[in-house]
Amino acid sequence: MFVVIAYDVNTETPQGRRRLRRVAKACEGRGQRVQKSVFECRVNRIQFEALRNELLDIIEDKIDRLRFYTLPEPFAAHIQVYGADDSVDFDQPLVL
Repeated sequence: MFVVIAYDVNTETPQGRRRLRRVAKACEGRGQRVQKSVFECRVNRIQFEALRNELLDIIEDKIDRLRFYTLPEPFAAHIQVYGADDSVDFDQPLVL
């Protein structure tokens, strides 16, 4: 499944800045950053549930925001990108 994760973590306190780093680190391990607080992830259902639960344990639901958008297959038909695109297509051969 293809999931877009967007978050807005309140960083007015040291604890908020720590939460922001933890959310970003959790997402970095499962997908690629496409904006400062937006990640695209290709995961299976079990991986998605684990990531969602991990992120929900990190955020403070009274002051932070977390959104998950799942795109139906074929997900590429639902994505339009304009401007600079540094994303990696993991379905194509990766040449070093």
